[in-house]
Amino acid sequence: MSNSESRTPSQALEDLGLTLPAVAAPVAAYVPATRTGNLVFTSGQLPFVNGELTHVGHVGAEVTAEEAKEAARTCALNALAAVDAEVGLDNVTRIVKVVGFVNSAAGFTGQPGVINGASELFGDVFGERGQHARSAVGVNQLPLDAPVEVEIIVEVAQ
Repeated sequence: MSNSESRTPSQALEDLGLTLPAVAAPVAAYVPATRTGNLVFTSGQLPFVNGELTHVGHVGAEVTAEEAKEAARTCALNALAAVDAEVGLDNVTRIVKVVGFVNSAAGFTGQPGVINGASELFGDVFGERGQHARSAVGVNQLPLDAPVEVEIIVEVAQ
């Protein structure tokens, strides 16, 4: 078992120097996460830090791909906070699916690289259990002009 496999997700976050933020307040009529059976589905998470978006605008225009990748990592951390509030982070047994939306300028085709910001964080925190199926989708607008939005499905212990 690798070091990342023997640590709990909470320990891995601590080792990375990361702290789960407070769960982002919904910006419309929904809940941050919901559980059915042994799966937890998060709502789309924007790159909020202390209630403010880290960047705004289209990736490939107002926001660079590298800035958007970091924003995707922030979205992933916010998704983990929603999961933690619902079931406790250390009860996650696998990241099942990641869906990432990238607010893309015309001609921008680097969506997979942007969403790697989220995928890499899940790998750092969960090791092999963080490997997941994924979609990285370019869109022409996101809520509040956020550059990226990420939602996840996780499996949890029964």
